[in-house]
Amino acid sequence: MNVDGFVSGPPTQPENPTDTQRHMLTRYALLQKGRPEDFEYIRNLTAPPQDITTIIRPGELHGVRVGVIGAGLAGLASAFELRKTGADITVFEAEEKRVGGRVYTYYFDQSKNLYGELGAMRIPVSHETVWHYINHFNISSRPFVQANENALIYLKDTRVRNDAEGANVMKYIYPKYNLTEWERRTPWQQLVYYGLESPLLPANPEQRSELLQVKPTYNDFNLYWDSQSNRTIMESLGISQGAINLISNLSPLAGQNLYNSYIDIAQANYPANLSYLYEIPGGTSTIPNSMYKSLINKNPTKDYPGIPSESLGNVDVKNGNWVTGIYRDDNTGKVKLAYSNRNTTNPQYETFDYVICAIPFSTLRTVDINPLFSDIKMQAIKEVNYIPAQKTLMLCNRRFWEEGGPEEQIIGGGSITDLPITTIWYPSDHSRYCHKRTKYMSNSFPFNRLTMPEQSQVPLSTEPGVLIASYNYNLDSERVANMPAGLREREIKREVEEVHGLPAGYLDDIAVEFKTLNWNDYPWSRGALTFYTPEQKRLFSYGMALPEYDNRVFMAGDHISAAHRWMQGALQSGMIAANQLAMGFRESGSR
Repeated sequence: MNVDGFVSGPPTQPENPTDTQRHMLTRYALLQKGRPEDFEYIRNLTAPPQDITTIIRPGELHGVRVGVIGAGLAGLASAFELRKTGADITVFEAEEKRVGGRVYTYYFDQSKNLYGELGAMRIPVSHETVWHYINHFNISSRPFVQANENALIYLKDTRVRNDAEGANVMKYIYPKYNLTEWERRTPWQQLVYYGLESPLLPANPEQRSELLQVKPTYNDFNLYWDSQSNRTIMESLGISQGAINLISNLSPLAGQNLYNSYIDIAQANYPANLSYLYEIPGGTSTIPNSMYKSLINKNPTKDYPGIPSESLGNVDVKNGNWVTGIYRDDNTGKVKLAYSNRNTTNPQYETFDYVICAIPFSTLRTVDINPLFSDIKMQAIKEVNYIPAQKTLMLCNRRFWEEGGPEEQIIGGGSITDLPITTIWYPSDHSRYCHKRTKYMSNSFPFNRLTMPEQSQVPLSTEPGVLIASYNYNLDSERVANMPAGLREREIKREVEEVHGLPAGYLDDIAVEFKTLNWNDYPWSRGALTFYTPEQKRLFSYGMALPEYDNRVFMAGDHISAAHRWMQGALQSGMIAANQLAMGFRESGSR
């Protein structure tokens, strides 16, 4: 052990990690980023809240009716926790055939062996609430390869391998950009770290911890980060426009949100989200599907250990039904929901003692609300920014990216380009078999190397596989997704060929099926990801999360959490909303 408690390299990243192993990985990642003192803050702030049975006894809410709007992760978590109280729960979900919201695994085959993620695809080791449910439902997990030295960086018509030291980019791509002398001497990973992560260092651990909190007021560091765009933050550090352009290409989330608030990039970097990640074999949808199967199970005693089955509430999941109105009865204080489906022309109504609203504000915007929620809530519903995102999956009859020698095979990780497709992501499922043993797991300096366990070197590139052939945000997502389907697929193939140095038409007989989803066009999200514009955290974050109708309507979803865009924010907010409801009942003494 060295003085920091680690051996001469990083800790290993095993499949199905224990909490202790995850915490070791998080500590190491924070040490590499110069902020090891943030660990306890992050662990506590991402942890699930107190169990609802410490607020309300199991079965105490028998006869209380709760409506849950939306069966995304937030709605499912709130329903799962509230069932412990004995409440009668009705979940309204617009999708007819699936749950999970923006967790969406798309399967190309009936056996569900060939799939890709149109939504959430990776889980940071530091997201305690997500791991709470992974452990609870005994869901398998394996390392998600975030970066791979054999993957490609293709900028300004120049192709290089993504070596850990950044030497290839410095030698061949830097000359294409107008960089200052110190920028030319600095590896690109350090440039990205300096521009997007180093602004966190002047704050102390308590001040940084507010990045994962929702509060009425914030300290001066958070107010400054909130008020600045990603571009102005980098300009304030003396980074040249050429380097900003370079960083924008190498860090697409920040680069395609240059004029949105830095607070959202700071919030993502603070818990070292991209240092060590995991995925779910069989698809991320395993998480919401596990919750759903439990909710529709009439006798789910194994999911609620220690709670008698007679104390559990009844749950009715109404797939194919979307809420069109939220109304308060001034006489009883109860909440009436109007909802519709494809089989009726007139809305139907149900009345509830409490409601949890777990749909994005982008869709809540077109729900009739009477009386109106608070002024700040209504303003947030109208104004809070959602960015577009697009993913195109490409089913290939062989894994062309895994062909070649040890220095050529791309097994996991992503390639970065300044072409409209922006990024290409390779499946990680063969990583245990790869010839090249060493990978690194972070796109920010310094790199965390991962040595995979030795396995037999089986040639698996002849198997079919699914590539995320294009993943992008904002303008490029709209430009790619809005092309006619046939033209879009041809364009994506040509760009993937260009990035990989393949001749035109090479993929015509290899790419056999596509699936594109532009979340801006998806009717039940109307936007992909909450990403504040400058000042929106200060203005709206606290008011967005407050209950309405005198503690009868509660809010849930990653958009009202401090962890935008991650399953962590959705799941934790759903648990918090359930607890708020239980506390409201306890304090009122009645339904």
